[in-house]
Amino acid sequence: MEEKRELETEEKIEQAETEAADQEEIREEAETEEAAEEPVNPEAEEEQASGPGEKKGFFRKKEKKDKKDEQIAELTDKVKRQLAEFENFRNRTEKEKSQMYTIGARDVVEKILPVVDNFERGLKSIPEEEKESPVASGMEMIYKQLMTVLTDLGVTPIEAVGQEFDPNLHNAVMHVENEDLGENIIAEEFQKGYKYKDAVLRHSMVSVAN
Repeated sequence: MEEKRELETEEKIEQAETEAADQEEIREEAETEEAAEEPVNPEAEEEQASGPGEKKGFFRKKEKKDKKDEQIAELTDKVKRQLAEFENFRNRTEKEKSQMYTIGARDVVEKILPVVDNFERGLKSIPEEEKESPVASGMEMIYKQLMTVLTDLGVTPIEAVGQEFDPNLHNAVMHVENEDLGENIIAEEFQKGYKYKDAVLRHSMVSVAN
């Protein structure tokens, strides 16, 4: 009886072990099927395949893009600065050219003024009976033409006789007493003064009354 019981016990143990092995195989097969059914994440696979080294490469590309933007901004700033410098240079050059032209014109006109003075003296010295002569008429025509050219250039005579004395325009060389004129009024002009545009070329040489 005891041997029979031992045999039955051994058979039960073997049967239990077989059932446990069968259950383990079933569990493994089920896990394999679940793993096969899970959706694949390509980004996760790419990260796993690439590793931390590839992530650094991604950030390195971003850094390169930022450097390009910085270079573009730097070059744009340089171009703007150069354009501003060129504009300043052009304005300065035009101003200098204008000043040079003004200085040159003033120098030429100042040299012509004595010629104008001589024409005026010559016309005044012509006797009244000879003012209609061809020589006098020719001098008059040349004088008028010369004054027209000067006027076109921006040269104008300074008014003097009968005007109030202005030290910015007149140069007083004599003081006279004249009851017919008011105080500080120009009585006589010895040499005509001229202005070139708004600047005085030559002050009028005058005498001032009272």
